[in-house]
Amino acid sequence: MTKFHTISYYKPAAVSGNPQNVRADVCIYGASSAGVAAAVQASRMGLKAVIVEFGSHIGGLTTGGLGATDIGNKAAIGGISREFYRAVGDYYGSDENGGTHWLFEPGLASRIYKEWLENEQIDVYTERHLQRVEKTGGRITRIVMENGDTFEAGMFIDATYEGDLMAMAGVSYHVGRESNSVYKETLNGIHFGHPNHNFKTWVDPYVVPGKPDSGLLNGVTDTAPGAQGQGDSSVQAYNFRICLTDDPANRLPFPKPPAYNPDDYTLLARYIESGIWDALKLHKRMSPTRKTDLNNFGAVSTDFIGRNYEWPDGDYATRERLFQEHYNYNLGLLYFLCNDERVPLSVRQEAGTWGLPADEYVHSGHWTPQLYIREARRMVAGVVMTEKHCRGYEVVPDSVGLAAYTMDSHNCRRLVIDGRCINEGNVETALSTPYPISYRSIVPLGEQCTNLLVPVCLSSSHIAFGSIRMEPVFMILGQSAATAAALALEAQCAVQDVDYGKLSSRLQQDGQILSWN
Repeated sequence: MTKFHTISYYKPAAVSGNPQNVRADVCIYGASSAGVAAAVQASRMGLKAVIVEFGSHIGGLTTGGLGATDIGNKAAIGGISREFYRAVGDYYGSDENGGTHWLFEPGLASRIYKEWLENEQIDVYTERHLQRVEKTGGRITRIVMENGDTFEAGMFIDATYEGDLMAMAGVSYHVGRESNSVYKETLNGIHFGHPNHNFKTWVDPYVVPGKPDSGLLNGVTDTAPGAQGQGDSSVQAYNFRICLTDDPANRLPFPKPPAYNPDDYTLLARYIESGIWDALKLHKRMSPTRKTDLNNFGAVSTDFIGRNYEWPDGDYATRERLFQEHYNYNLGLLYFLCNDERVPLSVRQEAGTWGLPADEYVHSGHWTPQLYIREARRMVAGVVMTEKHCRGYEVVPDSVGLAAYTMDSHNCRRLVIDGRCINEGNVETALSTPYPISYRSIVPLGEQCTNLLVPVCLSSSHIAFGSIRMEPVFMILGQSAATAAALALEAQCAVQDVDYGKLSSRLQQDGQILSWN
């Protein structure tokens, strides 16, 4: 049997006996796909760029199990982002879309990013935990790590999924779902009614069926449902995009987590017993090497609904606790499906055809160390991207890239309504065309910070962020952010005062696509 491997989000750093003071032109906090693209672009523009990463994983979700990228419209992807998918195509010998390939395995994605960083001679400092941000006159002068290391730069880019640098720098942000009334939207806030990823049969939520006083099953809450379109502080669910294989020569069985409790999966057992078995449906998307990534599907799957609310503003110890809970839940779910006798034999046999790939994530027990943080903090800046932009009702004049994916939110809550389980928060509304993202949505308000760009936790409503938050777009925005940083340094101006004409010209020169006609 595969041995369980302990992985962590956070380990307190020992104070360095000889702390480093690193100076650069551009300091990028966060080695996500946006961070890698930003560093590569800054280097290509002649700047010294460094990446400072909280953990040890490089590449964020792109190298963190996401083998089947959510895109929307492939023609909207340009620049360094397109380069990545072409590099994938080169490896696999693809002739799709001029050599571009969209399915890949994590090891290949990591190899491409590593080669890029090495070719550009970009230093990456891992396991550096941000402790404080020092500012003078509205400008960040340096950031200080828990171990005593400091990083000074003329420009900073927050490429984290949480927006930690942005928040510590005193920039305004929002967590949760706005009411529809805030930005005159129709799909924000509490959302009932979408049939996907909801219960298609009546499933009893109580420990003893039909007896409310017996308590609720794990994963179900009895909070008030609220009204359609009402804002709240809920956050769409997180999970792991788990790299799996059905190749017997490369497949390792799922180990039993030490904190495994089969009662945690009683809700899933009841759903299967009711006649629905769909939790592994997305396994059909395969890379050329018989690997795939498992995402959430159906009413009860890998999404740990309602268990991530503390993450966006949580301290590092809180996030470590939540990380372990998500890890144990996701791995435990796979172990449950393969081994629990409440699961029909046919389902156990189907689940057992899948396992962890022996040639991926060797240092973390073949499990991706990247939690899928779908949404955390979102900056509030001069332009807030909203549903109106996604639908093309409003078009920004200062595009720094296109988004094209469905307005998408995973479920935020699992409730009891009239004695049955109901998931709430799922939205999947397609767009007619790609749309531009405003430069003013990736820079803070001028009175808050003048040398920071935020390509991931950008200024957006919850529902618009659900469309923007895809890895190809994060690479696009990372490249655009680095380009703007270079131009701001050249002009010795605030990021808010960058000449957009020069910015758009350089972006298009470097292959970015800024408009859709």
